[in-house]
Amino acid sequence: MNNFWKKLNKPILALAPMAGITDSAFRRICRENGADVVYSEMASATALFYNPKHTLELVKFEKKERPYVVQLFGKEPSHFAVVAKIISEKIKPDGIDINFGCPAKKVFGHGSGCALMPQKKLAREIIQAVCENTDLPVSIKIRAGIKNMDAIKFIKNIKDLPYSAIMIHGRTYEGSFSGSVDFSICEEVKKIVPDKIVLGNGGIMTPEDALKTLNEYPLLDGLGIARGAWGRPFIFEQIKEMINDGKYSEYDLKKIKKIMIRHAELIYKNKGKKGLFEIRKHMCWYIKGFPGAAELRKKLVIAKNLKEIKGILKCA
Repeated sequence: MNNFWKKLNKPILALAPMAGITDSAFRRICRENGADVVYSEMASATALFYNPKHTLELVKFEKKERPYVVQLFGKEPSHFAVVAKIISEKIKPDGIDINFGCPAKKVFGHGSGCALMPQKKLAREIIQAVCENTDLPVSIKIRAGIKNMDAIKFIKNIKDLPYSAIMIHGRTYEGSFSGSVDFSICEEVKKIVPDKIVLGNGGIMTPEDALKTLNEYPLLDGLGIARGAWGRPFIFEQIKEMINDGKYSEYDLKKIKKIMIRHAELIYKNKGKKGLFEIRKHMCWYIKGFPGAAELRKKLVIAKNLKEIKGILKCA
């Protein structure tokens, strides 16, 4: 097995998987701005099992995104077994991740994501199914806990299985995306599986947040950055500067506009006009907080093509 996780410098800074956000263009932008590893959007193992064509398009990637991890969600071990082979042979990423942490109603109600954490036997079967059907390193994403099953109990149940890395969202299922973040549970997990990479995730919105977390929880191998990268893909580079120099470069609107244009070019190349519709949310995040942002946002969200977007940004 070519385990890229073992070759990364620590602390590892990962772009955490986010549905509707971490597409190829955004992954490229984050890699170009300091992310050490990037994850795909969540892909349904069931959809890949029954009709792989559309979902395979979702997880396609460019070589410059490497190291790149495809994240799967589902609840049927037999589906995961088949899909692990499909992803390994047709997509050829650097790793495969299994989602045990998503609290979204649609995923949870399907019996996937965080709903799997209390199901000890089924969780083991899913991880085994993936590990036995790929030569790629396997990772998992979990939450701090759900009801009577916390991350520590969950990991103790699977500590003997041959996965390579764990990303732990420090909030419980009940805390969703707004509860308190408990990184101490990440350190407790690392003590149980010292041979595996453990990344803390949740609430890292600034370089200061990252440095504080890494200093307070030194057993962590790194961090997973999610919403902190919205409109700020350069947060990864800023965190590295903060760690090394105690300060980091600020990005003014001129610098950010260059990244916006780069992002727009990449998403248009990958998705055409559909991509220019999808990038609107990113454009709003990029300019948030700058003088004149409201007026600029009004223009950007009605831009019909790449030329218009470039023209609006060059005139702003």
